Amino acid sequence: MDTPEPSLKALFNQAKKQQEGLDSLDPRSAAFKHALQSIIDNLEQCRRLIQDLSLFSTNEEVEDISTQDLQYLTVDCLLAEAKIRGYGDNRQSSLQDAAGLFEQFLTRLDQYGLLGASDRELYERYLEQRSSFRIVSSNSPEEKRRIKISRFQEEKSLKQRLQYLRDESNKSNVDDETIRSLYLAEIAFLVNKAFSSLDMITQELEILSQMRHAEPARQGSPPSDQRVPGRPDSYSERLDGPATMAGLGKRGGPLLSTSGKPLQPFTITDKRTQLRQGVFRPGHNLPTMSIDEYLEEERRRGGIIDGGGNANAPQPEPDEDNMEQVDAATMKAREWDEFVEANPKGAGNTLNRG
Repeated sequence: MDTPEPSLKALFNQAKKQQEGLDSLDPRSAAFKHALQSIIDNLEQCRRLIQDLSLFSTNEEVEDISTQDLQYLTVDCLLAEAKIRGYGDNRQSSLQDAAGLFEQFLTRLDQYGLLGASDRELYERYLEQRSSFRIVSSNSPEEKRRIKISRFQEEKSLKQRLQYLRDESNKSNVDDETIRSLYLAEIAFLVNKAFSSLDMITQELEILSQMRHAEPARQGSPPSDQRVPGRPDSYSERLDGPATMAGLGKRGGPLLSTSGKPLQPFTITDKRTQLRQGVFRPGHNLPTMSIDEYLEEERRRGGIIDGGGNANAPQPEPDEDNMEQVDAATMKAREWDEFVEANPKGAGNTLNRG
């Protein structure tokens, strides 16, 4: 006996119930991916049933839609939100599908006159700037701040009204007008979320496009932190990479002379050994010479000056017959005594004072 297909109401309620429990799952878990795919499947089936039943028409007004059918205007938006939350192999395709669903959602609402003045302005701007849409189009910081505050206050007000109507709809003997107001409030809240999601989709698609164009250039050029064998002009920040023979060449330059005589010590390794050394190596640069070798190299380059005398060596006593030297030594000693009296020991230490 064939199992009857679930109704539109059953599929829609199941999808919404699953969507409410999605936040409690780990996005990396298999349970999250299974629940998300089930939501997408149910909402796509809802879309097919809506088309088969011809629930909505461009020739109707919003008053012509029954209260129970009014909630199905949100199917496209809910499906788009579900596609955004999935991070599969083809992220770009999922984002483009979601943007198309958001556009269909807003277009249908515009046909029924359910978009406010500000939302309709955003909708028209999106149709003109699909690839570069931003909620805040102004470059003025004051204008950006004003728009963000306005949208935050609007979203907060919509949440409060939505929660109030949900509480009212759960009461006994609820009337049809309350249920209708609840569905309209849900639509208004999802419109606000749809524009925010379209803004996010546009930015992420730009990033993915930049990454896709940068990938061929990255594959065609050698890594910047390794020296290419046979190319002495290539740059390397590592001194112990496989291209420098495991860091054994300390002085740089060619390994062999024109006559074939080795100028530096080196080792010949196979490709497997080089790859192994590239994996099991520290993340920091290893020293290429000892301290003594470094000092010797600095002395050779003139970075260390030999001689110059010793400042701690005892100074010669002044000649007592030379009155100028005696007077100079006396004045120097007197100035030192005055300095010591004016600056007692420990006067500059302000950290250990009680």
